[in-house]
Amino acid sequence: MVFSELVSGALSMALGGYLAARSEMEHYKNERRREEQELELYPEEEEDEIVELFESYGMDRASLEPMLAKLRESPERAVDFHMRFELNLEKPDPNRSWMSAVTIGSSYFVGGLIPLIPYFFYEKARPALYMSVLITSITLLIFGYVKSMYLTPRQAVVGALQTLAIGAAAAACSYMMVYVFSYDAELETPPLPHA
Repeated sequence: MVFSELVSGALSMALGGYLAARSEMEHYKNERRREEQELELYPEEEEDEIVELFESYGMDRASLEPMLAKLRESPERAVDFHMRFELNLEKPDPNRSWMSAVTIGSSYFVGGLIPLIPYFFYEKARPALYMSVLITSITLLIFGYVKSMYLTPRQAVVGALQTLAIGAAAAACSYMMVYVFSYDAELETPPLPHA
């Protein structure tokens, strides 16, 4: 039962990641079409937007004229420029949808499987729970340390402890929710008839 929930959760997360990446691609395409239309209908206003963008860096229209001339020569390049510097949008990788789905789905599956491993080897739930907490804690520390080594090497130990703390907080919240809902279910269970 738990394993099937893990698989369905992983599939759900993968689908969510896929759809989010597809939405990002659609957003980019829609914004690009809008920029192409604006450049075609209002070329002067679009050029003024570029000048305004650079005026905040102390550049005037005269100093920008060589660049503006190059952008006038190539509408495609002008649209690329507006997408990147005006809208802060870069073209998403077309394979990103599938990569996102695989990455998120497999991460969810592996992350959910690690705490379950002891339950395959212990007959009693309590020792399996203790071993699960230990294995999950070690995994979170390792993951946090490795992640921090890539992002902020000087704070790798802090990153490991933060990851463990976040994982512990999430586990505590999950435990409390199960406890509360189990308690409510016990209250709502009708009494058994006496024989």
